Amino acid sequence: MRKFMDFTDQVVLVTGAGSDTGIGFAAAKIMGELGAKVAVVSTTDRIHTRADELKALGIEAKGYIANLMDRQQVRSMVDEVIKDFGTIHVLVNNAGMVQVGMEEDFAGFIDMTYESWDDSIDRNLNIPFNVTKEVIPYMVKNNYGRIVNTSSVTGPVVSNPGEGSYSAAKAAIIGLSKALAIEFGSCGITVNNVLPGWIGTASQTEAEAAGGLNTPLKRSASAEEVAAGIVFLAAKEASYITGESLVIDGGNTLQEYKGPSDLYY
Repeated sequence: MRKFMDFTDQVVLVTGAGSDTGIGFAAAKIMGELGAKVAVVSTTDRIHTRADELKALGIEAKGYIANLMDRQQVRSMVDEVIKDFGTIHVLVNNAGMVQVGMEEDFAGFIDMTYESWDDSIDRNLNIPFNVTKEVIPYMVKNNYGRIVNTSSVTGPVVSNPGEGSYSAAKAAIIGLSKALAIEFGSCGITVNNVLPGWIGTASQTEAEAAGGLNTPLKRSASAEEVAAGIVFLAAKEASYITGESLVIDGGNTLQEYKGPSDLYY
């Protein structure tokens, strides 16, 4: 029986895949189970544990450590992936947010430092730019490619106090994706985005979990539910979708009313 989505013989590079409960690892696992050869990247050596877990499932996989804000490290990492796998067919730009051991800065705009702004833009916008810049020439050579960026509903659709820099970066990813979709469409390359809402990963805060309970679906998403959207957009079957943004938020941004459900709905 033919699989609807088949990644056999495709090489997939997933950034931000170090957490065993995260979106990046979930996407890597699904695509690997669908036949892909998987390169996974994070900033710490826990990525080797993730790669070993994929290998235990019969998936051809390798982990790479890199600080993706450092363009030389990005170039070296991509060179290693090409050396190990020969090419790259799919890029999932999932890295961003904050690194392990760091805390996110939620300072208001007046109190935000220039350093904090620059770091957030570097982490959430420049990382996908840096990796895409190194990977896309191989896709052009293949006359085929799928790029899926993990943006957020925060920025492109909604926002929160203290998240000016994060919102700006995540919204900018959408603009970058649209430009790339136009520029490289004739090369068989599609560029799309997923926009997650409240996600029940290990890093979710109490307040974020409460937000998930107030969505129409009354819960946060699992990492696997967001990963499923990534996998679809990364599949060759999604061949006529490009420059688009898939909101995965349980309908949360549909709601005008955000108050307690017992007072309205």
